Amino acid sequence: MRLYTYHRSSASYRVRIGLEWKGIDREDRFVDLGKGQQLEAAYLEENPEGRVPLLVDGDVRLGQALAILEYLEEKVPEPPLLPKDLAGRARVRQLALLVVADIQPLQNTGPLVYLGEALEVSDPLRFQWYKHWVHRGLSAFEAHLARDPATGRFCHGDAPTLADVCVVPQLVNWCRNAGGDLSEWPHLARVFEACQALEAFQRAAPERQPDSPDAPPQA
Repeated sequence: MRLYTYHRSSASYRVRIGLEWKGIDREDRFVDLGKGQQLEAAYLEENPEGRVPLLVDGDVRLGQALAILEYLEEKVPEPPLLPKDLAGRARVRQLALLVVADIQPLQNTGPLVYLGEALEVSDPLRFQWYKHWVHRGLSAFEAHLARDPATGRFCHGDAPTLADVCVVPQLVNWCRNAGGDLSEWPHLARVFEACQALEAFQRAAPERQPDSPDAPPQA
């Protein structure tokens, strides 16, 4: 199994967590988004979307993080990232989609660059845009956790699910870009702490990846 990834890509981060949680071995191929390698002809041949992550598993090629995670869930069901019951699976998918469909598209690098370069929006206003949409989405996520008795130690129950896999990279992104304060969202802060204590989440962290300038020296 081969994963095209970039250490600071939130979508790649989610897939790395899923792979680590399920104990699936992989070969990493690094695509430097800062240098525009995702738009080079060689990579576009691999993934016409010009994005990461991209998972290649034999003849299977998948380039959307949530689709990759669902594929991994069906390929390697244990340990699970989806509950057994119908309502639980729907709730977990709702929370995951709140991040990947509502929050991330509006604060991703591509739209922010376009706001600056094509529409000449100033850096302070672009940061205001980023904070508005991420804050709005995380506040909605917090409300879901607070109101639903299905919330446990993690987003749903007492084991990580796709919801945790999707929200943790968004929270890391928020902490890095907006000051690191999660106190406004106590349920999210508690879930974040529980996830960060797990080895699978630790191994998937951006600073632990070989392409990160903060990566520890290789033995």
